[in-house]
Amino acid sequence: MFDEKTKKELKSYVYLLINPETKAPFYVGKGIGNRVFNHLIDAKDGKIGTAKLDHIQSILKKHKSVGHVIVRHGLNEKTAFQIEAALIDTFKFIPTFNDFVSGNIQGGMNSIENGLMSSEEVKRKYNALPLNSIPSTTIIININGSYKNASGTDKIYIATKECWRMKDPRAGQIKYVLSEYKGLIVEVFEVNKWYAIERQYNPGSKKSGQTYIGFGFDGQVALKKVRNLYINKSVAHKKKRGASNPIIYNL
Repeated sequence: MFDEKTKKELKSYVYLLINPETKAPFYVGKGIGNRVFNHLIDAKDGKIGTAKLDHIQSILKKHKSVGHVIVRHGLNEKTAFQIEAALIDTFKFIPTFNDFVSGNIQGGMNSIENGLMSSEEVKRKYNALPLNSIPSTTIIININGSYKNASGTDKIYIATKECWRMKDPRAGQIKYVLSEYKGLIVEVFEVNKWYAIERQYNPGSKKSGQTYIGFGFDGQVALKKVRNLYINKSVAHKKKRGASNPIIYNL
């Protein structure tokens, strides 16, 4: 634990938790005081409910502790948020970090607005016109968590088509799905049919091990006249920070 003088000098800081076996980071965090130590304390106390704690507890079966590195300190909170977000985006992008613990589900502050992008995506972002409304036959699905930039239309389709917790869409009212990635509409799909699929809740959730009925769709890229209404439009100005529902029904 940090002494009082050290805590005062640290101010806000960004840290990595390290797997002692692989020597690789599995979690990025920010905090003040003894925040970097609190995860290990919670895990040793037997607290459950998050993938991060599950991961630490699995490490503790073989090792006495987890490692940590202070990446930057002496920061104000805003700068610490920015560094945390940049590290999360970077680790999630690197293929060797595909098993990066899902405790870092969110990309951090400004990840949507200013997160990891290709040069083409940056140009598209700053030339994007705003999308201010969609009809009742259209929904927007956010694919930040399941798609990597510059992966192509097929990967966008796979990231968009399933499996979503939503009101049963099989009545046929929803005809188009807009794929939204980091605030931009990156593809438009026409739905041929919706279907139900049983899925398990994410590991670490309070309902881990239980199942739910989600929905997916079969379809194809929409006709040009429809696609051109939405493609490369921005909805970043409509997104509320911290919103957890990946589906938008109206703007």
